[in-house]
Amino acid sequence: MTSIRNAVLGVFFVAALAAPGVFGQALTPQQSEEVARIVRDTILKNPEILVEAMRLLEERQKLEADAEARKAIAASQKELRDDPDSVVAGNPKGDVTLVEFFDYKCGYCKRVHPAIAELKKSDSKVRVVLKELPILGPESLIAARAAIAARKSDKYLKFHDALMTSRGALDEATVLQIAAEVGLDPKKLKADMAGADVAAVLQRNRQLAERLGVNGTPVFVIGDNLIPGAIDAATMKSLVAETRAACKTSVC
Repeated sequence: MTSIRNAVLGVFFVAALAAPGVFGQALTPQQSEEVARIVRDTILKNPEILVEAMRLLEERQKLEADAEARKAIAASQKELRDDPDSVVAGNPKGDVTLVEFFDYKCGYCKRVHPAIAELKKSDSKVRVVLKELPILGPESLIAARAAIAARKSDKYLKFHDALMTSRGALDEATVLQIAAEVGLDPKKLKADMAGADVAAVLQRNRQLAERLGVNGTPVFVIGDNLIPGAIDAATMKSLVAETRAACKTSVC
């Protein structure tokens, strides 16, 4: 592996020599051709260089993306943790906050839902902030609008659980039927779904997601870490524990 990495770096170094202005002057056409020949011959003899180069590039891009995400998280703490229009599950006064961006049509979100329930059950000090991010089409939007509208009642979490555990279509009729089953008034909910306040919440969620570089679901924010994908309960508990241990304030 070290020899491959050295070869990759050697190719990059030789190629860099051909760039205008390196060491004060550009190479002559003949020198440029020789550099190109060396690079080509090296790659042909060691094609694994390309694989290693791509891996190095991906590592660098991930480090840069992680750094940008941490900066965005630090600048967006109020919107992430204390948005009055986002429902908090678990312990509202907990010491570690987990923020979830989710879509009710997202299979991975449904898969991770039991892990969140297990985390809340096993850790009495965790607070979970729920942020609807409908990205999978019209049914996603219908379900998200209904859930946000349901926040005006005390039935939101029951409705949220029912939507997350549902299978199949989430058209308006189905969503309103699920709402009725958890004790919501379907007619009132339908009217509330069309409200400008519901649209405003969705818009703020989208803008926040864009700032953080969130382009899929589920995505979690724990401490200063942005974690995409359906992580399991053990990983979730470990991340919460690490955040709690590293936190220098009373809340994280």
